[in-house]
Amino acid sequence: MIKNLDAVIGYLSASLLPSPLHKELTFPIISILLIRPGGIGDAVLLSPLIQSIKRKYPAIHITVLAERRNFGIFSLASGVDRILCYDQPGDFITALRCNYDAVIDTEQSHRLSAVLSRFISAQFKIGFDTNERRRMFTHTIPYSHDDYEYTSFTHLLKPLGIEDESPALEVPFLSVSVADDIKAAGLLESHLIEPFITIFPGASIPERHWGAERFRMVAELLSVFGIRTVVVGSSDDHQQGAVIAGGGLAQNLAGLTSLSETAAVIQRSALLLSADSGVLHIAVGLDVPTVSLFGPGRTKKWAPQGDRHVVINKSLPCSPCTTFGTTPPCPIKAQCMRDVTVDEVVNAVTMLLTSIGAISSHCCKRDWIEV
Repeated sequence: MIKNLDAVIGYLSASLLPSPLHKELTFPIISILLIRPGGIGDAVLLSPLIQSIKRKYPAIHITVLAERRNFGIFSLASGVDRILCYDQPGDFITALRCNYDAVIDTEQSHRLSAVLSRFISAQFKIGFDTNERRRMFTHTIPYSHDDYEYTSFTHLLKPLGIEDESPALEVPFLSVSVADDIKAAGLLESHLIEPFITIFPGASIPERHWGAERFRMVAELLSVFGIRTVVVGSSDDHQQGAVIAGGGLAQNLAGLTSLSETAAVIQRSALLLSADSGVLHIAVGLDVPTVSLFGPGRTKKWAPQGDRHVVINKSLPCSPCTTFGTTPPCPIKAQCMRDVTVDEVVNAVTMLLTSIGAISSHCCKRDWIEV
C-alpha cells in the first residue's frame, strides 16, 4: 500500500511542489532530524552515523523519525535524544511542528519521506537524488548500488562538514541494556556454559527464505560437535522455529522476545546464521560473527564485511534482482537460495567458529564441501 501511495501521491507531490531555497548552513548546528522509514537493516546501518554527528557536534540534539518496525533499533544506538514514530499520528504531527537546523531524509527511493522533509521547518534539507525526490532538498547526494549501505549513509553527512572518519565500519556500534541482557540470561540459562549459535530463519520476502527444514539439518549436524542452537525471530517465525527445534534439538525463542531482547540473545551467542535480513545487521552492530545466505539481495550493498563474516552466494546470472527493496517475481523459484546446500552452511559455520576460537579444530573433522 505504501509503495502504491508513493508511486501516485509521492510522485505527484515531489514533481509539483516548489523546491526549497538553497541556504548555507549556519554553524554550530544545535538540532537535527533524521528520517528513517523502512526496515531494520537500514536503521542498524544508520546508527553509527548518529555517533559521528555527536562527535562533530557534541551539543547537538538528535531526533529520529522511524517506523514501528524499526523503531526499537534506535534504543540500541547511543546518541539519540528523541525517537518519534513515523506511523503514529501524534509523533508525525510533532515532527512537522518542530524546528530543526537540518533534516536528513535517509530513505533511498520512496518520495513520501522527501515530501515530508520539504514541509518540516529546517534551513538545511539533505537527501538522495535517486528520482523526483531530489526537488525536495537543498542539498542532494548521489546514490550507488555498488556502495555498502553504511558508506551511502556517510555521504549524507558531507554537507554538515562531516567526512568519512573511517572507510571501514567500526564495531560494536549497538549496545544492549542491562535489563535486556538479564532477560536473555534467564532465557538461555541452560546454554550459558556451552557454545551456541543463533539462527534467524525469517526474511522480509519469500524469495530470501532458505527453509526451516534445512536450518534444522544444520542444527542436527552442529549438535554432533556439541554446538547448541537457539532460534530467534518474531511471532511470524515461531512455526519455523518449532520445526527447527522440534524434539529438543534447539531452543525456540521466536515470538518470545522483543527486538532489543533478541539483540541480547544474539550478543551472547558465538555466531548468527541468517539469510539476508535486518537481524543479520544487528549481529554486525554487536560485533557478533555471522554466516549469511544471499540470493536476490545485493551483496555489495548489504552483505557484512570483514573476516568475522562469511557470505554464501551462488552468484547466478540473474542475481541480484532486488532494486530499492523491490524483488520481482522469480520464474525459477529462487534457485539462488535453493542451490545453497546444508553442507556448505555447516562448513562455513564450523570453520568460522574455529577461526574465532569458539570451538577447537579437532572437534570439526569431516570432509565438508568447500564454500
